[in-house]
Amino acid sequence: MVRKRRTRRKAIGTRAPILVEARPNARWSLDFVHDQLDNGRRFRVLNIVDDVTRECLASVPDTSISGVRVIRELTALVARRGKPEMIVSDNGTELTSNAVLKWAQDHCMQWHYIAPGRPMQNGFVESFNGRMRDELLNETVFTSMAQARAVIAAWVADYNTARPHSALGYQTPAAHAAKLKAMGAGSPPVPGSEPAPIAQTEPNGVTSVEALLSAG
Repeated sequence: MVRKRRTRRKAIGTRAPILVEARPNARWSLDFVHDQLDNGRRFRVLNIVDDVTRECLASVPDTSISGVRVIRELTALVARRGKPEMIVSDNGTELTSNAVLKWAQDHCMQWHYIAPGRPMQNGFVESFNGRMRDELLNETVFTSMAQARAVIAAWVADYNTARPHSALGYQTPAAHAAKLKAMGAGSPPVPGSEPAPIAQTEPNGVTSVEALLSAG
């Protein structure tokens, strides 16, 4: 007699694409990218991207970034920029920690976890990470964390303010964000120029923070 193994339950959210209004802070996405110093010491970078404006809102390099550090950076970012309607991330240990789940619950934050093995459900920050790796991390020898922080900050500032983005009609992310804010403040849009909403690809992950907390 062999005991039959029970199928593990998987939390599944909505399977329809989530349409997001074209305005700043409608949805942020988070992810990590990794690199190392010239002495072999590894570090990681927490990147936070506004999916609508394509701005990199924060890029935090450090040798260790825990769940507590993630919520500290998010709290500071919300204080500067305002609260997003949704945050999207993968199911990494730091991003599913009790500290992050409690912060999301306490702040009534809608946090969507993508389905395991489906990184393109978090495509906006994945695309940003790929560009950062190709243009900066793979081309730079980092000698210290202080140098890494300075170089990454300069690259992010250039990305946000000086480089046109084809998906934004060849505006920079900062210029596109300013345009959307002006439209939201009541400036009449040029006919036919209204930005279309964006949709997350197949968001069949988990959106219930309460369910994750009770499961943990």
